[in-house]
Amino acid sequence: MEKWFVFDLESFVAIVLTAIGIYIAIIVYTRIAGKRSFSKMSSFDFAMTVALGSMIATTVLSKSVSLWEGVVGLGIVYILQILVAILRRYKIVRDVVDNAPLMLMDGKNILHHNLKKARVTEEDLRSKLREANVLRLKEVRAVIFEATGDISVLHTGDMDEELEDWLIKGVDR
Repeated sequence: MEKWFVFDLESFVAIVLTAIGIYIAIIVYTRIAGKRSFSKMSSFDFAMTVALGSMIATTVLSKSVSLWEGVVGLGIVYILQILVAILRRYKIVRDVVDNAPLMLMDGKNILHHNLKKARVTEEDLRSKLREANVLRLKEVRAVIFEATGDISVLHTGDMDEELEDWLIKGVDR
């Protein structure tokens, strides 16, 4: 605990240089890999973002991990993310890597068995409906628990408006 207030110039310079080095590496890797590196389009993408944050912090603040080791580790994670993004074009890989979206409401009908499966409460659902500015349940066309963990509310004030099947393709009911 007494080390909390100790200033060590050597450690300070090491942290500054490591932070700069890892920052440059992230910029280079992200330019090569593309914007998807920080997206949340699938659960794998989200896991990649969390892993990168952890690796950056460990590289910058831990004396046991060198800048070189951090840069190589980050590079491997980026390569894996690119590889999985390419392989996700095949259904067998998508089924292993991605969660399927799950319908929580079909029209104004709440699918209680799917709420239970997704571990979403009615209170969570009501909150998302309010967030989407739904005023009446009859406005709801569908509520989807996305593969990323987000909840999408598809609604309209026009009662004659139909939900296109293409939008709910691949959604578990």
